Amino acid sequence: MKKFFAGLLLLLGLSAMSHAQVVAPEVWTMPKREFRAAWVATVSNIDWPSKPGLSTEAQKAEVIRQLDFLRGIGCNAVILQVRPVADAFYNSPHEPWSRFLTGKTGRAPEPYYDPLQFWVEEAHKRNMELHAWFNPFRALTDSKKNLNPEGHITRTRPDWLIHYGGKSYLDPGNPEAREYSLRVIADCARRYDIDAVHIDDYFYPYKIAGQEFGDGASFSRYNPNGLSRADWRRENVNAFVKAMHDSVRTSKPWVKIGISPFGIWRSRAKDSLRGSDTRPTTTTNYDDLYADVLLWVEKGWADYVLPQLYWEHGHRSAPFEVLLRWWNQWKYARHVYYGLGVYRMAEPNCPVCWRTPSEVLAQIRAIRGLNVPSGYAFYSASSFRKITPSLADSLREFYNPAIALPPTMPWIDSQPPAAPAALQMRLTEGGAQLQWQASASAGREPVRYAVYRFGADEKINLERAERLIGLTSEARFVDNFIPHGGAVVYVVTALDRLWNESAPTQPVKRL
Repeated sequence: MKKFFAGLLLLLGLSAMSHAQVVAPEVWTMPKREFRAAWVATVSNIDWPSKPGLSTEAQKAEVIRQLDFLRGIGCNAVILQVRPVADAFYNSPHEPWSRFLTGKTGRAPEPYYDPLQFWVEEAHKRNMELHAWFNPFRALTDSKKNLNPEGHITRTRPDWLIHYGGKSYLDPGNPEAREYSLRVIADCARRYDIDAVHIDDYFYPYKIAGQEFGDGASFSRYNPNGLSRADWRRENVNAFVKAMHDSVRTSKPWVKIGISPFGIWRSRAKDSLRGSDTRPTTTTNYDDLYADVLLWVEKGWADYVLPQLYWEHGHRSAPFEVLLRWWNQWKYARHVYYGLGVYRMAEPNCPVCWRTPSEVLAQIRAIRGLNVPSGYAFYSASSFRKITPSLADSLREFYNPAIALPPTMPWIDSQPPAAPAALQMRLTEGGAQLQWQASASAGREPVRYAVYRFGADEKINLERAERLIGLTSEARFVDNFIPHGGAVVYVVTALDRLWNESAPTQPVKRL
């Protein structure tokens, strides 16, 4: 993800200083629903764990610190890489434990625990979603070193491997290799309480000058319709994405499908109708990675796409503002969230606009200016440790005290849960203790509760984001706020696993 963008920016040259400015808190409008996430990359220990072979206790402590930090800056989701290189950060029947976890491929954590299960439980405790991130085709980070055990697929089926650019990949053109990756993903989705399956931009690998991706044998064998090489590759990826959607939906209809493509689908020079106004020499999904992302959202095979827009406003080749509008225009009936390159702030030779929070904050403001259900994800979580605290401090200032709920996805489920009932309040030295009767839907699926506080003379308006003061999975809540301007009124709603919201309880007044 990051490595490619760094090379691309050097190749194309950086733009002049962005016009983006720091935005004063008072002019920010706080949307009630906004996807706010961060990627946690495990390959090569980019984000977690900080190094391979940490004790179980140390790994868990890092998880808790990471989630507490992300929750503290307003995130309501985490995108955790669980299959970086045909290995696993969970107890997989198909693939070995990752060496990035324990220091040796195939070695389980000691004392034993299941990292993915732990991440899921801790994220849900904080009312955050856990999106399990898979790399479908990367098999070896070093094509000359196969550290997998003898029974692993890279050893039993070497004919599925293509060595390219010093790495090895499962051949997307081989139907059996695709089916293997699909089984891995479907198994994980079935056994773990994840909120989404997420895949990134690595379908066919990024092109390397002077090297050819060696899929000639499968092209000859598995091309009954006589397609061109490019069209055939796109059809292979299309088949994979559709099958992944169908298999996950069959076992768990509520699990979302998210895809994070490269930030440019196609340039206008190659597609005058749907291409973006970006430099035609840049890499594109359609022509270089063989990823027809627009087809996937048009067909409903992805519930959200999260294009990696790691460029700044005014970039010479790929301006953020141009691509933001373009993705919003071509979202069809699905959600588009946007990948923001926080890692750019840690680069020693980054443009001036990345040396303060101004560019990231301006990008968030521009996303909100679209006035559609949307959001963003930061790449990546550990970048916040490598930069000054100014961005995190700004996010806390701008978000506080607002809580954002993820956007709903009515094409999956639009039925709200039953409302909670019998809201009661008791004043104590610690504040107002609220308690209510759990939603009748709580026995059928996980339910959270949203707590709102209004002025006594205000109309109850659940779209007032600033009136949402609490989010809890329990049927009680303590508000430590001390009113100084008169009485206040509380109401509570129920939220199902897809964030559909019930009607409110009857209000209770606090004098």
